[in-house]
Amino acid sequence: MTVGLVLVSHSVRLAEGTAELAAQMAPDVVVRCAAGGPDGGLGTSFDKVVGVLAEVLAEVDGAVVLADLGSAVLTVESAFELDPDLPRRARLVSAPFVEGAVAAAVTAQQGAGLEAVAGSAQDAVRSIGAGPVLELVEATASDSPAAVATTVPGEVVGRPAAPSSADDVTAAVRIRNPLGLHARPAAVVARATAELGVTVTIDGADASSVLQLMSLGTSEGQVVTVAARGPGAEGAVALVRGLIEGGFGEV
Repeated sequence: MTVGLVLVSHSVRLAEGTAELAAQMAPDVVVRCAAGGPDGGLGTSFDKVVGVLAEVLAEVDGAVVLADLGSAVLTVESAFELDPDLPRRARLVSAPFVEGAVAAAVTAQQGAGLEAVAGSAQDAVRSIGAGPVLELVEATASDSPAAVATTVPGEVVGRPAAPSSADDVTAAVRIRNPLGLHARPAAVVARATAELGVTVTIDGADASSVLQLMSLGTSEGQVVTVAARGPGAEGAVALVRGLIEGGFGEV
């Protein structure tokens, strides 16, 4: 399923800037703006919203709609009320405008369905809080000392015993690019890990979430812990380590 975004804002500049940012993260996702009043000034336009929704839904299977303020929400709701087909193919979500758009775009880039894309936008509220919402998975203790996961700087390591599907794999990796996991590198990591089917974290943050990665505030020289669990964990950690050590083309 393909899902696009419709950004409804009182400000053309705000909507276009948000669309530009989302496009940097998710270049294949359809993102359109229904912004400004009928005269192009601050405000909202029912006709613009209806027109852009129709345009987007002609290109994709579903659309997630984000609105910046209350009257924009009312305008979108009016459009939904007049077209009985819209509630089936589109979702108006309550989410931070910029962060929600970025999160939704990255999820849509991964080929997720309408509900998943809408959920990513809504979850942006938690992702931009005081800290990551997911905690690093700890190694499962056992009676054998060999079963304890270890971390060695610059190396992917697991338990010394023969690996199993439940093994934890971790790596300590040094950030090489000056700005760390800012928007573009975070999107690269998120897209790569979301396709693996393996839970991957970086310093406890969900590696498939752009906003959680950005919230880490990493910078050049900082050492982060990449961790994964389950089948494919070693390959997942190696992939993320390679991306970070490669500097995302910024070094």
